[in-house]
Amino acid sequence: MRFVIENEQLESDLIKRVEEIIQQSPSICYQCGKCSAGCPVHYLMDIPPNVVIRLLQLGQIDRVLESRTIWVCASCNTCSTRCPKEFKIAECMDALRELALATGKDTPSEKDIKLFHKVFMNNMRRFGKVHEASIAGVYKLKSRHFFADVVSGTKMFLKGKIKPFPHKVKGVKEIRAMFEAAGYGQKEEEPPAEQKEKHPSETPSLE
Repeated sequence: MRFVIENEQLESDLIKRVEEIIQQSPSICYQCGKCSAGCPVHYLMDIPPNVVIRLLQLGQIDRVLESRTIWVCASCNTCSTRCPKEFKIAECMDALRELALATGKDTPSEKDIKLFHKVFMNNMRRFGKVHEASIAGVYKLKSRHFFADVVSGTKMFLKGKIKPFPHKVKGVKEIRAMFEAAGYGQKEEEPPAEQKEKHPSETPSLE
C-alpha cells in the first residue's frame, strides 16, 4: 500500500500532544518488534503495537486513533518492559485512547471497551480510588448487559470482595485536579454543590 506523507502530517499537533503526555518521541523506536512479539493480546489487534508506533513516526495518527488496537491494549506494560529503547508504549496507548475520545476520531468498534474506559476513569476521578460496585452498576446500566457476570459478581459480593460503599481517600480534590490538568473530565460532571462538602463514602453514587 502506498500513501503520500505531507509535512503537515509529520508535524501534527496531535502527535505533539502524545509526545507531551508521555514525555518521549516515537522517533526513538527502531522497529525491533519486541513489543508485538510479547504482547498477550496481539492476536486481537488490527494493527500490531510496533506498527502503531511506526504510523506515528509517519504522521498517520488518524489511522491509529481509528484502530481497534488502542482499545484492545490491556496496559499490562509487557511491551514497555521489553523495549530496548525504554519507550513507554503502554502510556502511549493510554494517551491515544484519550485523544481518540477528545477528538471524536474513535470508531464505533469496541464500544463496550470504550464505555468501560470512561466509567472507570470517571469513577477514579470522583472517588480517588476504584470502587468496584459503582463501576459495575454504571457500566451495566449504560451497556445494557444487566445479567452478565451476575453469578460471579454475587459470589464476590457475599465474600466481601466488592464493598457496597467507597473507601475514604485523602486528597480527593487533588486527584480531581490532576485529572482536570491532564484534560480528562468536565466540571459539569462534578457532584451537586450540596454533595461537594461531603465525602464520597457518605454519599455513595453510581457515577
